[in-house]
Amino acid sequence: MWHLVAPILAEEFTVVATDLRGYGDSSKPFGEEDHSTYSKRAMAEDQAAVMDSLGFDSFAVVGHDRGARVGHRMALDYPDSVTKLAVLDIVPTHHVFGTVGKELATAYYHWFFFIQPYDLPETLIGAGPSYYLRKKLGGWGTSLEKFVPEALSEYERCFDAATIHASCEDYRASASIDLVHDDADLDEGRKVECPLLALWGGRGVMERIYDVEAVWQEYASNARGKPLDAGHFLAEERPEETAQELRTFLKELNVCYAIR
Repeated sequence: MWHLVAPILAEEFTVVATDLRGYGDSSKPFGEEDHSTYSKRAMAEDQAAVMDSLGFDSFAVVGHDRGARVGHRMALDYPDSVTKLAVLDIVPTHHVFGTVGKELATAYYHWFFFIQPYDLPETLIGAGPSYYLRKKLGGWGTSLEKFVPEALSEYERCFDAATIHASCEDYRASASIDLVHDDADLDEGRKVECPLLALWGGRGVMERIYDVEAVWQEYASNARGKPLDAGHFLAEERPEETAQELRTFLKELNVCYAIR
């Protein structure tokens, strides 16, 4: 999803782009009963290990959707490494579950579908994976036509049975073990301490339901944000504008890490 943004950022920054555990060409271990395999803490540890293996002891993190949730956990668990955090089109998972109403549950029904016990969602999605994927990509304010054919083809290639299961485990973890970790942070008064930039789609679900900037200011000590004229998929719908906002935010750094 960063194929239009990463080249722009790479003109000024070192860009390391990975697939999260369970997605794309990364490994897809079968989920454990407690869903810890796909906890954001485990996924954040993956990403920190990648950066360490490449010789980076500090770096900025840019994430969209699930990657942004992993980025949020990285900033909390690795405060000495994460220098800046940009989150695209989300509010914190803990806030979503604590405030969910009819409109959010309707627009983000998959949050509650994916968390059903194995293997109900896997079986139903697996009956028509391409159909399901296209229906999801074409929602949340972004039309399917916004995706270039090469990107859409790549998404379909990767959306196999292992990825479908991993996706469900990702959401199951968000509704269980991740909330335990989030509650512990809140009990201890822990917030994201590095500068945080929130970008979201002005034609998307987040804009309709939340005061996104204000929500992030509850979870981060130094947060700002703004909507862009897009739906959910900012990086593909408004790549130049997205890149410009990120460039401004990151301009004093020489490392940028993009995860999806």
